[in-house]
Amino acid sequence: MPGWQALQDELGDGLTVVAVAIDDSPDDVRPWVENITFPVLIDPNHLLTELYAISNVPTVIWIDEDDRIVRPNGVAFGTDMFKDFTGVEAGPHMDAVRRWVRGGELPIVADEARRAVGDLSSDEVLARLHFRVAAQARRRGDDVTARRHFALAGELAPNDFTIRRATMPLVGGDPFGQEFFDLYQDWQRAGSPYHGLSASDAT
Repeated sequence: MPGWQALQDELGDGLTVVAVAIDDSPDDVRPWVENITFPVLIDPNHLLTELYAISNVPTVIWIDEDDRIVRPNGVAFGTDMFKDFTGVEAGPHMDAVRRWVRGGELPIVADEARRAVGDLSSDEVLARLHFRVAAQARRRGDDVTARRHFALAGELAPNDFTIRRATMPLVGGDPFGQEFFDLYQDWQRAGSPYHGLSASDAT
């Protein structure tokens, strides 16, 4: 978050950063948003991931002043904190944002942008439904139903971090622990499937 805050401060009124957390509650998000002045929304039912076909985080979408998506889903980081792990540097994307805000330059033309993000498969859509059922059951205290639907969601979308990793803390797992690293390796072995632009395409 600090990287995005710095960019917001630098570009001023030319840019509005809006973050959307797919965590379960404000308490989960609060430690990450200290000293952040831009809006941070919470989407515990993952509606945004379905509407925009988001399957990994952090994902960044550029929307212009006319409410048009001018750069679709793409992996991007606000800092280089995870560069050694992901191989993705923050700088090229941040520079692309600056070029867009200051000069209107886009990293991808409109036709390519429309083709860049494939629709969710029927299994992926169903997985999101199971995730929402599980999340609601958990909030009601029905852990048996919650775990069953979390498991079904993971089976239907095994390479979707917004489901698999988001489930971990909700069932007592550690989203920064070995379970996550195992998921990451499985995802790499599957060819790193992702709805959206790659880091290199996004800049």
